Amino acid sequence: MNKIELYVYNFVRRNPKLKQFVRNLYQNLFDFLPRKKEFFFNKYQYKEDYFFGFHDVNPFSSDDTKLLACHNLFDLRMPYTGEGIEVGYFDFKDGVIGDFHQIGISYAWNFHKGCRLQWLDDTKVIYNTMENNRIISKIVDVNSKEECIVNYPIDAIYKDATQTLATTFSYERLERCMPGYGYPYEDCGLIDQVAPKETGLFLLDLKTGERRLLLSLAELATYSDECYMNGYLHFVTHTEFSKDGRYISFLYRRIPIEGNYMKRLTKIMVYDLKNCKVIELPSQESGSHYVWNNCNQLLASCILDGRNSHVLFDMNDVKHYHFIAKDVLNSDGHQSFITDTLFVTDTYPDRYRMAKIYKIDLKTDRAELLLSAYSPKKFQTKDFKCHIACDLHPRVSSSGKYLCFDSPRTGKRGLYVMSL
Repeated sequence: MNKIELYVYNFVRRNPKLKQFVRNLYQNLFDFLPRKKEFFFNKYQYKEDYFFGFHDVNPFSSDDTKLLACHNLFDLRMPYTGEGIEVGYFDFKDGVIGDFHQIGISYAWNFHKGCRLQWLDDTKVIYNTMENNRIISKIVDVNSKEECIVNYPIDAIYKDATQTLATTFSYERLERCMPGYGYPYEDCGLIDQVAPKETGLFLLDLKTGERRLLLSLAELATYSDECYMNGYLHFVTHTEFSKDGRYISFLYRRIPIEGNYMKRLTKIMVYDLKNCKVIELPSQESGSHYVWNNCNQLLASCILDGRNSHVLFDMNDVKHYHFIAKDVLNSDGHQSFITDTLFVTDTYPDRYRMAKIYKIDLKTDRAELLLSAYSPKKFQTKDFKCHIACDLHPRVSSSGKYLCFDSPRTGKRGLYVMSL
């Protein structure tokens, strides 16, 4: 954003309806101007009518030979109850997307977080779905097609030589509080209670199927001002394990019971599994997207001191954070690390409806443009209950060789891969 756009954004950001009106009016004016030329750092491959979803999960297999994807059979509207989506993987070789292999159908999905489809190991994947109106998850071996049912939905996964863990929370409550991010099925009830003690952040052992409550919403509410105990709903979302499995980061949010969910308050929280304690990051009631590197550093989008920022928090000293490439990264974004000091992040469509991905060097704050792609107007989210936007959500393979992202640039939602 330029200085004028940033000033206007800061003025309207607390009023979602006004912000959306100003954004639409502003972009509509630029629709009369010639479309900007697209830019891609390298050659790319894509498949229309496929997408992956959020930026915090790696869709590539460990050997870069398979690429997970969701096949959407419709677009530009939210899924109806009981409406499924095909899940599977593409053959992938030397940067070329091959044939799609369906492994199942998910009935618990959305366009932003997908169905949390992700690799458990070289042959097994896990994803959320629904059976008998209850949210569950399913483990599938992509070679043998053998299936295993898990009685709870999953969000993030951590696996090492001795354990396979998942975070889980109420997706039913998330759908009540953030339509388009949860699923419209049962998993706990209690969705109209302010901060119930029966639900919150859970840890799930995928080997035993046992689930335990790490933090209840009632406990989390003690980290909030008393004024938010009446008229607000408290909930958990956007969890992620640190690379060594010690920490679980999550967003603790509150929204008005009546009104637009965009009027939400957010704290970025971290649960230390080793010491069984909660760490609150100094994110000033903000926070949207983040990722971990191997140094137990968390890179997050926040609004600090009224400034849209990408901020690096170190778990050794969370109070002393660092702003990253603040002259370029002055808006929200979705990050993915290439190495511990290099990452990619995207932007939302600008006044010309161009969405961008940058590569950023933490050591130098140098930003390199990797792509600038058109985002058609029809893919704008219509309102807070029709969240159909197609964000780029950049994701990097474990090898660091490939960048995967979603884009509607052709007029259809598509899954893209570009060599780094």
